[in-house]
Amino acid sequence: MPSIAFAAMPTPDAEVLWSGGADAYGHQAETMISDGPGHPCRHCLRNIDAGEELFVFAYRPFPELQPYAETGPIFLHKTPCKRYEAAEILPPVLATSRDFIVRGYGKNDRIVYGTGAVTPTGDIAVYAASLLERPDIAYVHVRSARNNCYQCRIDKVGAPAYADASAFI
Repeated sequence: MPSIAFAAMPTPDAEVLWSGGADAYGHQAETMISDGPGHPCRHCLRNIDAGEELFVFAYRPFPELQPYAETGPIFLHKTPCKRYEAAEILPPVLATSRDFIVRGYGKNDRIVYGTGAVTPTGDIAVYAASLLERPDIAYVHVRSARNNCYQCRIDKVGAPAYADASAFI
C-alpha cells in the first residue's frame, strides 16, 4: 500500500479570503460566530471553537471549471491559522464524525466512477491508500457523508502535492 498524505486547503487560497478576496462565486466570505463543533476549518483541519469568528464561503478545490468541479460551502478561521502539516496523521476534524465519503479523482480532475464510498472514519486511510494504488486515481477527496462538503484531500506520498496556488477559489 502506498503511503498517503492528508492535505489541507492551500495557504494561498486561505490568504485570498483573509485579505478580503472573493470566493469561488465572486462573493465576499460571510462572517459567522462558531457555536462550537461542526465548523471545521479547512486550512488547519481543526474545529473552530465556540465564540470564534469564522468565514463561510464557496470553495472549489479544483484547478479549473468543468462539469465535475464541485463547489460548496466550507469554513475557515477568520483569523489566520497555520496550515495542517501532520500529513500522515488523520486530521482532527475527521475525528468529529463516524464516517465520510471517500472518492477518487483522475489526473483530469474528474470523479472516477465506482470509487465513492461512505467510509467509517477509522478506515479512511486504508481505503484512500487502496484507491491511490490504482493507476487511474490521481488523488482522493474526503467529504461529509451527510452534506457532501469538502473536508480535505489525500495524495500518495511522492506524487505531485496539492497545488499551492489560488486558482481553486
